[in-house]
Amino acid sequence: MLYGAPTARRRDAQRNRAAILEAASEVLAGGDVVALMPEIARRAGVGQATLYRHFADRHALLAAVLSYQLDLLDARVVAHAQHPAEFRSLLREVLHHQIEMRGLVSLVRRLEPAVQERYRQRVIAAFAVPLRRAREHGYVRADLVPEDLALLLTMVQGVTEAAADVAAARAAADRSIDLMLDGVFRAGAAD
Repeated sequence: MLYGAPTARRRDAQRNRAAILEAASEVLAGGDVVALMPEIARRAGVGQATLYRHFADRHALLAAVLSYQLDLLDARVVAHAQHPAEFRSLLREVLHHQIEMRGLVSLVRRLEPAVQERYRQRVIAAFAVPLRRAREHGYVRADLVPEDLALLLTMVQGVTEAAADVAAARAAADRSIDLMLDGVFRAGAAD
């Protein structure tokens, strides 16, 4: 074995894993959950054997994609954390991302209630600090609590599920997001 060869393989494995998670996110954003594993392997540019080496089954892949998406949410929140005036744009961005990821959200709704609750709590926890800062600076209603954000996410999900197609879901969700945010934010808050 040559010096450094194992590191190269680990880097390859890391790249493959990242490519698989990105491809899975794309597939789930498109709502295609039927041919999930073969399509993900194709989009990631890896063989199905590589895919299954990283993720034993669809459930393991779903858990990894959820964790990946929640890590992306955490990164978005951290980027906005010191800017309470940007809380509205952060929330709008997250609600729109939920619409884009409606295939993933649909799969999450099929999970055990305890697992769903664990993911819901992670989302709520991600927003706790920026929401508190936005409230302290008067950008949002004084009575808004992190649990209310979970309610907003649920409301947007209901709107997107009621629409017949993706375009109609986006249009209905856009309108509902505007209505909800107008109710959450104080007059004059940044958009």
